[in-house]
Amino acid sequence: MKLTLSLIKADIGGVGGHSKPSIKLLESVKDFISSKGIKLLIDHRIFHTGDDIAILMSHTHGTEASAIHKLAFEAFKMGTEVAKSQGLYGAGQDILKDAFTGNVAGMGPAVAEIAFDERPNESILVFTMDKTEPGAFNLPFYLAFADPMWSPGLILSPPLMKGFTFEIIDTEHLSAEKTVRLNAPEDLYDIAALLRETRRYVIKSIFSRTHPDEKVVSVSITRLKHIAGRYVGKDDPVAVVRAQKIFPATEEVGACFRLAHYVGGDTRGSHHQPLMPVTFNSPASVHYCIPIVQGVAFNTHEGKMTEFIDMFDDPFWETVRRKASEKSIVMREQGFTEPSMLPRDELEYGGIVERLGKLEKRFTLAKK
Repeated sequence: MKLTLSLIKADIGGVGGHSKPSIKLLESVKDFISSKGIKLLIDHRIFHTGDDIAILMSHTHGTEASAIHKLAFEAFKMGTEVAKSQGLYGAGQDILKDAFTGNVAGMGPAVAEIAFDERPNESILVFTMDKTEPGAFNLPFYLAFADPMWSPGLILSPPLMKGFTFEIIDTEHLSAEKTVRLNAPEDLYDIAALLRETRRYVIKSIFSRTHPDEKVVSVSITRLKHIAGRYVGKDDPVAVVRAQKIFPATEEVGACFRLAHYVGGDTRGSHHQPLMPVTFNSPASVHYCIPIVQGVAFNTHEGKMTEFIDMFDDPFWETVRRKASEKSIVMREQGFTEPSMLPRDELEYGGIVERLGKLEKRFTLAKK
């Protein structure tokens, strides 16, 4: 069957700050999707990463389906009212536009979708992040789909040997969607040259080259600052990944998150901090809201999802979390100076720009 997986996530309120949604808020979104989506959806799951609520839906309506996006948008709007009634922090923060215009792209929520002909044993990985930027996926997905040092299937598995096509978007090109498609391994250096700039160039999709019609990765590319015209929080990206057989194995993709690599984000979206893999339904950390990533694996059969496997809940990942903690402390000890704090262009919508503007007027030219 032709199945679509739609993953839509938004921050609509947190307890005590940017920590986690309240039980009442999370349950209200679950109840709304269960009742209003009964005729639209085959299956669904509702969960949270930090203070963001994620709605994962399986259906047969294709990507960018207005009815599916409207269902999620209305759930978030309703949830915002619940958050306001409880006085939660940042109620409706990611809902930047009131009028639904066909899909939630450009309205605030993060969206990742894949449509595909379901295989007999369709293995799916879903990754959700909090307190970071879309480019946080660049390095782990580059390693998983282009580097045999990290992903041995690229040289061991014949279906993977032709490599993959990376669709990369320029997020600073605002008038229209500006993308490029590059092939690994032939264009490897060009791919690396783009993906190093995580605040501008972002992996949007990855496709199989053995089966060119098969999309294997979808990443959300929302940049909230472009929508709102001011800083309103980090973009908190999500990704849907198909695994096994003609794609990298679950373990090959998951292992690439052990780096705890530095990404932009953290409290006030202001610092470089390591990306910490955490367990399912984790709250945000009070250590400066260190950027976090959750991963779940499951299968689908006729659109129905199996139970989730928490990818980062075995003992190995405690070692990685300690590594991330140590890297976080070391970088934060550098305080406000670069490279700990992000460069000015990423603080553009914060108070530092106004401060620097006032200081600029106080500079004088030295007399020769």
